Amino acid sequence: MSRGKLAFLLPIRSVVFLLVFLLGSGISGKGLSEISNWWTIVATIVNVFTIILLIGISKKNGITYWDLINYRKGASKLKQIVIISIVILLVGTGGMYLAGFICYGVLPYASPMMITPVAKILAVINFFLLPVSTAFAEDGLYLGCGVNVMKNKGAGIVIPAFFYALQHCFIPTLLDGRYIFYRFLSFLPLTVILCWYYQKKRDPLPIMVGHVLIDMMTVSWILATSLIPGFYETMCNMAG
Repeated sequence: MSRGKLAFLLPIRSVVFLLVFLLGSGISGKGLSEISNWWTIVATIVNVFTIILLIGISKKNGITYWDLINYRKGASKLKQIVIISIVILLVGTGGMYLAGFICYGVLPYASPMMITPVAKILAVINFFLLPVSTAFAEDGLYLGCGVNVMKNKGAGIVIPAFFYALQHCFIPTLLDGRYIFYRFLSFLPLTVILCWYYQKKRDPLPIMVGHVLIDMMTVSWILATSLIPGFYETMCNMAG
């Protein structure tokens, strides 16, 4: 696939997540809500698939993954990294709370489903794997294959940001309109800002560092609910 056609890859993660959860539900004989706690494990697997795909496509185009995302060693300043990381944490958290209030009338709203415990060993392993793999997979795809290859500045922000947010509607997958809109709305403000910033600076490192940090917050909650007996029930009672 030539670099000019890389934008056609933008929907791929949404499609893969949707298919994985639907197939998982069909094979296991369980409802989608019953297998939703596996979302972090599925996300890591899909991340690895995405990274391998991006590396392969880059190689076919005679470039490296680092060229794809326009990474330049030493180009990022510490101040930039800190500021963008703070923006990602604030906008990411604020977007989820605002979307929760709009969709569910609760402030702050956080879906207990997103911190459902998993097997202890998987929670520990994924604590290290998910944040880093997500940054390389998502930012590589939506920034490298989206913002980087689109000549129209407006489209280069809006289209990648749309698919960047859309994928979260299927992580995990629930066929519920309000849930899907909540997930989309939660991430859209952040993805628009990230795509705008990247188009302006062409520097992926601050975005990737902030991305790792905000995902570490999520896996920390899952690690806690998986390792501490009764913690998940306590959090659910507080949310209720």
